[in-house]
Amino acid sequence: MSKYALVGDVGGTNCRLALCALENGEISQAQTFSGLDYDSLEAAIRYYLDQQHQQVDAACIAIACPITGDWVAMTNHTWAFSIEEMKKSLGLSNLEVINDFTAVSMAVPMLEERDLLQFGGKKPQDGKPAVIYGAGTGLGVAHLIHADKRWLSLPGEGGHVDFAPNSEEEDIILEQLRIEMGHVSAERILSGPGLVNLYRAIVKSDRREPEKLEPKDVTKLALEDNLDCRRALSLFCVIMGRFGGNLALTMGTFGGVYIAGGIVPRFLEFFKASGFRAAFEDKGRFKDYLMDIPVYMITHDQPGLLGAGAYLRQSIGYTL
Repeated sequence: MSKYALVGDVGGTNCRLALCALENGEISQAQTFSGLDYDSLEAAIRYYLDQQHQQVDAACIAIACPITGDWVAMTNHTWAFSIEEMKKSLGLSNLEVINDFTAVSMAVPMLEERDLLQFGGKKPQDGKPAVIYGAGTGLGVAHLIHADKRWLSLPGEGGHVDFAPNSEEEDIILEQLRIEMGHVSAERILSGPGLVNLYRAIVKSDRREPEKLEPKDVTKLALEDNLDCRRALSLFCVIMGRFGGNLALTMGTFGGVYIAGGIVPRFLEFFKASGFRAAFEDKGRFKDYLMDIPVYMITHDQPGLLGAGAYLRQSIGYTL
């Protein structure tokens, strides 16, 4: 077997590729490619490997969509492919394709203290389940358990559960978004496009016409004290807390709740001062149940690549 494996983290916007040292899981030579610049994932991989001049016969690609069989079609991108055909075409002996949040969850055992920022709660309990969720182009969710000396990620599509309002303001948001899109999932709010949806719903519910803003515009204007955008960003943080608390209740995640994704780090100081933690614990009779559960933000710059490497290494016999 070669010294390195290829690892990838493919989202709705960017494709990140790197080499993973099979001996210790170290990630190197990471590069980010725009998904718009290549007709297919295989084309991006070929371009990357041509630059590296390294023998690679195994790969693990984390991708932002459900993985239910050989055919993979991205939720927020046009790329689609057969796993088996890509494996043969690239000349690989082993190709693992996993959900992007499966990869992020598998990064958790590899993270060090410097890779985490804690938001309330106490210490994680050994042997207890953990959950990882995060907002980016979409909303990803995965649970993680440790059993028989192996880490097992429990993937799913938790970002597409119904949005559950818990205040009069959130009721109004839901009513407005339901008019626009029918079913309103959590992802319709807790994502980059969701932040814009929040802003638009706030303005429309006040019978005004919203501006055409991008997610980065909403964040920027919120930090500049634009009232509508600041209200949207505040709601985003609160709903992130409510959603995280729901996930913690579902599996008793005393091993910790971990936030990933590219959205929250853009307004970290705002997030720290927000109603996130209070909303996380706001579960009525079960508030005390949640108080000790720690919440962490993952600050490692490439958790998807780190986790893809961990998943591959464990699958071929390494102990994490």
